Amino acid sequence: MATHKVGGEVDALCTRCKLTLAHTILAMVGTKIARVRCNTCGGDHAYRGAPGVTDRPSSSSTTRTARASSSSSPSKAEKIIISFEEQLAGKDVASAPRYSPKDTYRVDQVIQHPTFGTGFVTAVRGDKVDITFRGDTKTLVHGRGGAPAEKPVFSPPVRQTTGPADKPQPVSEDAEQLPIPSDEELFPSSGD
Repeated sequence: MATHKVGGEVDALCTRCKLTLAHTILAMVGTKIARVRCNTCGGDHAYRGAPGVTDRPSSSSTTRTARASSSSSPSKAEKIIISFEEQLAGKDVASAPRYSPKDTYRVDQVIQHPTFGTGFVTAVRGDKVDITFRGDTKTLVHGRGGAPAEKPVFSPPVRQTTGPADKPQPVSEDAEQLPIPSDEELFPSSGD
């Protein structure tokens, strides 16, 4: 491999031109090229070597070292998967209550849901519970019981006797009634 230095040239993949072109080296970290400038478009970017050229170790040597280290070290803990039936085995499924958002539940309690079937509570968070069913874990509400809220009583608006000055006020019975003028009195004919 040729020794590179800042200010030197190297072939690299240009991110703007999408081609492998000559670049000027702008920065290096140790012996590795960090940033380059494309001599064609003038764009600065991180160094990307030409396709097929890499400074990483080959995959075959990596595989060999991984196998060697795994055989010499003790085996990792195996992942154990417990089936849904095994998790329900120690629980009282026969007396499982039917799910209701009004009821309150506790962890490991078995629930019978009308849609999701049999499940058990895995977490309780305030007014929500996580219940694991055969197919999935669902978050449902609980503890929303109590007396139903009273509906507000309807009361029609009360007619107020005071109001704006431009609206007529209701006439009381003992008030003096004035005569209503006729149309001739209101609109006298001026053509006589």
